[in-house]
Amino acid sequence: MNGSKEILTIRQWSRGGLLLGVVLASTSLLAAGEKISDRLAAVLRTGGEQKLAVWVTFTDKGANELRKGSIPLGLVSEKALERRRNLLPPDQVVDYSDLPVEESYVEQLTAAGAAVRQRSKWLNAASLMATPPLIQTLAALPFVQAIDLVGRFKKDPSQELTTEEANGSARTSLEKSTLANAFDYGPSLAQVSLLNIPAVHNEGNYAQGIIIGVFDTGFRLLTHEAFDSLKILATRDFVDKKVSVVPNNPATNFGDHGVLTLSTLAGFKPGRLVGPAFGATFILARTENDSSETPFEEDNWVAAIEWAESLGVQVTSTSLGYLTYDAPYESWTWRDMNGRTTMVTEAAAMAVRKGVIVVNAAGNEGIARDDPTHNTLLAPADADSVLAVGAVTPDGVRAGFSSVGPTTSIPPHIKPDVMTTGTSVVCASPSIRTGYTSAQGTSLACPLAAGIAAMILKEFPTATPMEVVEAMKMTSSNAGAPNNRYGWGIVNATRALGYLKAFQPGSTPTSSTLVQNFPNPFNPSTSIPYTLSEESSVSLKIYDILGREVYTLVNGTQVRGQYLASWSGQDNRGGVVAGGVYFCRLDATGISGARTTVTRKMLCVR
Repeated sequence: MNGSKEILTIRQWSRGGLLLGVVLASTSLLAAGEKISDRLAAVLRTGGEQKLAVWVTFTDKGANELRKGSIPLGLVSEKALERRRNLLPPDQVVDYSDLPVEESYVEQLTAAGAAVRQRSKWLNAASLMATPPLIQTLAALPFVQAIDLVGRFKKDPSQELTTEEANGSARTSLEKSTLANAFDYGPSLAQVSLLNIPAVHNEGNYAQGIIIGVFDTGFRLLTHEAFDSLKILATRDFVDKKVSVVPNNPATNFGDHGVLTLSTLAGFKPGRLVGPAFGATFILARTENDSSETPFEEDNWVAAIEWAESLGVQVTSTSLGYLTYDAPYESWTWRDMNGRTTMVTEAAAMAVRKGVIVVNAAGNEGIARDDPTHNTLLAPADADSVLAVGAVTPDGVRAGFSSVGPTTSIPPHIKPDVMTTGTSVVCASPSIRTGYTSAQGTSLACPLAAGIAAMILKEFPTATPMEVVEAMKMTSSNAGAPNNRYGWGIVNATRALGYLKAFQPGSTPTSSTLVQNFPNPFNPSTSIPYTLSEESSVSLKIYDILGREVYTLVNGTQVRGQYLASWSGQDNRGGVVAGGVYFCRLDATGISGARTTVTRKMLCVR
């Protein structure tokens, strides 16, 4: 699937809040032509009379401006307030963005002949359908700050294929191996075992109590057996303006995609399919119309994220994006993937600011054939605060279709952030209640990452979005050398949890110490956390039970901070060590002369 762009971007993270690069709307009156974006102006110059979907941004919030000094908590649900209070200082728990759009402005747009689609309090804007002459008229209104095109959802069917499996209970040797786990994962074992999800399930963590929002093309078959235990908090169809998220035309394939992604995340049918977060509670939104007749979708996603946030959503999973327009309209390009251009990215960044972990598919555009040096991202995956997910095979090899970075921001940001399984992913059939299918795409990789984020929140409910993202990135397979093909690498659920157990992300170490490795026992590799309270000369080495040096992890000078080393069970000659007891020893001498020596016992199981 494909992506969109961002206008509001996170500049700096702090435990006390998110500092945003925000340019407040000027209330000065601009000439009508100056209010129309370059992209929209290019469309208007074609001279057509067909109605266009546009964003109209307002200069202020009208009568609601009077409430700026004392914004009532009642504008936000208690669930949302609970999540926000964990992240924001008391005077920022509710803010200007929570004040509703001035309704009299919307009424004037309607009276002028515009068909209003959605309202956005966060963006202080409304999306609507209007002819080119009407757009020029609206631009002259004094309360209109700017007008731009609404983005479109782009789908590349060739990249997300499904093959129906026959029903039945045939079991492979891979399926039988699940009997050592808490659940029988059936053929879905490969997609979750690569990410070490079963080990977290074995601890009784299925993301119980966490609220996850899934935004998609609809959910055609919520009666599938894999959803029998699914807990749903709320549903809303932003396309057809109804409560049910089952598309109105069930005889077609409308809503298939939502069944695939939701079941990957939350399906639970032992022996067939077990998703990472089947114990969570879900908010489902239909934001995309499979039909090409109504391709304007960006505003639906913005409306959905605002709605879900108000209900207390903690994690969102979106396997959609915004990039390309149909001819003759001008499209977003790779140059626009800078984390600050599209409305949908602005909304995504705002959601993170309010404490929501936003997870998005990176896209299925692969490496650009015309210029392999530029990104192929889809917004809002370009936002620096959004966890962009790429795809690998069950063997851990990058899928060729998986989109790449970097963003075009200055400085550029590495994207994707992490990788999860995105080929041969077992999902529920969108059409047969007891059937199953396989699919590929970053659309399937995204919900697996979102499920891991939810499991982390289950164990660390006060963790902030950026702390969860940091834990996932810093413990992924490529964390030592992140790049724009693999990002920080393949997510490891148990190591991400271990990272938060070992560290207090964002804090400054007050002592130098060696933390117990995780996992322990281990095979084939383990993570070794340690902290330095000052710049130090550091030696971190592995020894066998006889005290002989086996492997040197660190030998040099490091500044004050928190560190995570990794040992893959090799020795200094490149060989693989035998199973048994080993010791890790930290020797650190600070610039003050203070010396620290700590040893931890580890068990390698072969």
